[in-house]
Amino acid sequence: MGRGDLSRSQTRNRVATLQPGCSLEPEQIVHLDESFPAVVLLDQRRLPDEVTYLECRTIPELADAIKTLAVRGAPAIGVAAAYGMALAQLRGDDMKEAEQILAASRPTAVNLFWALDTMRDDPTPQRAAALHEEEVERCKQMAAHAAEVFAPHAKALTHCNAGGLATGGYGSAVGALRAAWERNRLQHVLVDETRPLLQGARLTAWELEQLGIPHHVIADSAAASMMARGDVDLVVTGADRIAANGDTANKIGTYSLAVLAKHHGIPFYVVAPTSTLDPATPTGEGIVVEERDGTEVTARFPARNPAFDVTPRELITAIVTEDGVL
Repeated sequence: MGRGDLSRSQTRNRVATLQPGCSLEPEQIVHLDESFPAVVLLDQRRLPDEVTYLECRTIPELADAIKTLAVRGAPAIGVAAAYGMALAQLRGDDMKEAEQILAASRPTAVNLFWALDTMRDDPTPQRAAALHEEEVERCKQMAAHAAEVFAPHAKALTHCNAGGLATGGYGSAVGALRAAWERNRLQHVLVDETRPLLQGARLTAWELEQLGIPHHVIADSAAASMMARGDVDLVVTGADRIAANGDTANKIGTYSLAVLAKHHGIPFYVVAPTSTLDPATPTGEGIVVEERDGTEVTARFPARNPAFDVTPRELITAIVTEDGVL
């Protein structure tokens, strides 16, 4: 087992400050501190009101941070899991048990399992850091490709959060918005609030504010009206898993946006790294959709709370990865 009980809690919190108007560096989102050792996460549950770092010193603590959305977004979950395997090695933990605990933390995001597979033969801090760097570089490449689908002065709509917070640096869908803004192709962004946990209203809006990109938060139910008024030229989202046929799992509400975009003749783009592709799952019917505690919706009445939905490939204009526009 190594240096102690894997389940013993040693989590620490510390408050920090971030300068407004500056984009997040990858190590500010997630990194491994070998001196404790600990996987250190920017706690996304507390944003935008408080910048707090969560120091996960055991594997169950990291798995709990993933389950409770302290770190979220498919690529960022994969990066955190990679650092977790390096942490387990530094602690002298049972590596198989550590992998099993991390694998059970979230079922839908394929990047988690990809990262664990990648780290299995070389669970070192150096390999984890390289995986993180590679993921950030993929985001930059796909964002550059995605920016080319934006017409000049485009008005975009995005859902949930697919920025640096969700990817460990730069972002997928928000990275595309960032790249389009830098190329003078983006005029404005509408940000779905993304019920029930408000990842759009809390996180994407905060990232766009940091980047200085004009935006407004809207209720999820306002998207159709905004499209009908001509306030949306394209929809850009991320993805948590893409089946072999192109069916795509993303935050609940994405499917609705794709249907609305199709009705209004608006292109719908998915921006995600190749680590999100799942060739072993033929269609979206095989994607396991996580259902979370209903109390996230309401504490008064019984509630259903699926965390994701699956958008059929027929509703997706293109999928953009680091390899280009598909």
